[in-house]
Parts: sequence; C-alpha cells; structure tokens
Amino acid sequence: MYRCWVGVLLLWLAAGACGETLRVGFGTHKPPYVFEGEPRGLEYELVDRAARLAGFDMAAYYAPMERLHLMLRRGEIDAITTTNERSGVEAFYSDIYIHYHNAAVALAARGYRIERIADLGGYSVSAFQRARLLLGAEFQRMAEGNPRYREEALQINRNRLLYSGRVEVVIGDPRIIQHFNREVAEQVDVSQPLAWYPLFPPTAYRVGFRLEAQCQRFDQGLRQLQLRASGAYQLIERRYLSD
Repeated sequence: MYRCWVGVLLLWLAAGACGETLRVGFGTHKPPYVFEGEPRGLEYELVDRAARLAGFDMAAYYAPMERLHLMLRRGEIDAITTTNERSGVEAFYSDIYIHYHNAAVALAARGYRIERIADLGGYSVSAFQRARLLLGAEFQRMAEGNPRYREEALQINRNRLLYSGRVEVVIGDPRIIQHFNREVAEQVDVSQPLAWYPLFPPTAYRVGFRLEAQCQRFDQGLRQLQLRASGAYQLIERRYLSD
C-alpha cells in the first residue's frame, strides 16, 4: 500500500511539474525578432521566457498576421504577439514587452522629401500587415486614402519591392529590413543607398490573449523577466541586437 501511495504521489508531482501549454502566434519570418520555424529570435525568446516563468510551456505557431488574428478569434491559438489595443481584435492585452522602431525608407537616389506621415499619401507604399491599424490614426488616414498603399504578408517582399523600384516607400523596422538584405542580395541590388525617414515614435507591442487569466499569469512572468536586477531581459536583447 505504501508503494502504491508513493507511486501516486510521484505521478502527481510529475503532472504538476508539466506546464500548461500556451499556443502563441508569432507571424511570419522577420529576423532578428522571429526566425520562422526556429526556437529563436529576440521576440520569440522574450515571450517564451516570460511564459515559462509564468508556468506555461509555449507552442509557437507561424502565419501571416491577418491569419493569426482569425485563429485567435476562432480559439485555434491562445495568444498572438506583436499586437496592441489598436489591432482591431478583441483580446486581453498584456503589458508592453517590446518596442519596434518603425520608419519610412526609400532609395536615396529618388531624393524624396518626406517630413510627415501625410506626405506618404503621394507615393506607393508597402508596409507590414496591420500597419494601417498599429501605427496610429494619422497613418491609418493616409493608408485608407492612398490607392497605392499595400501590406505584405511576407515581410521579405518589402526588400524586393524597394530595391527593384517597384514600390517607392517601405515602412518597417530598420533591423528587419537590414537583416533581410542578406537574404535578397542575389535577387536585387542591396548596395543602393537608402534614405530613412523617422516619422513614427517607437511602436509598443503587447501579447493579446483570449483568456484574461492567462494574460494575468503571463504579465507576472514578464515582470520577473524585466527586473533590472536579473539582467535576463537585457541579455536577450544584446544577443540579437548586437549586429
């Protein structure tokens, strides 16, 4: 009987040690933040570490952002990253876990004068999915009024469009665009100088959850990760942003 109870206790302890699986959507390939299909990237590691500190085992899902928002509404995933309250999707939003530094960029040879967001209305513009919602009201007005505005499901396409001259202005985080140059260097001339237009403040991103309880637990893990004394958050940042 004693051995039986010991066996039951061990099974109970083992079950308790296994975290609840949290299905998280990450979008498509966008290094150095997310390397699609690989357990690495600045954003991936921050979310994974915070989830583990909260007692979750994270299962990552990769798809275009529009698809991920649909999956969240259907309950096919539990949470979605790189979003915020402006996304247009009803969810419970975590604390801020990362900032992107989006900017407008064009080939320097074109000599454009772009001083404010409204100026983009006179150009063909390519941005990432849901940029029209995530980058503020002024950008949304420009996007809705510009018939030559488009959003890319695969962010690498913006580099191809920019360097080939098929689009005049691209919107994105410089780290992502510069990283993709390595992947398109044999397809387009990435040696062409670029002109950057810092039109946007840093974009704060949160994780959107279907369930409030999971969101609250994640925030607890995120606060532990962000404690300056631990240095864990800063270590992850340095690993991916050093280059």
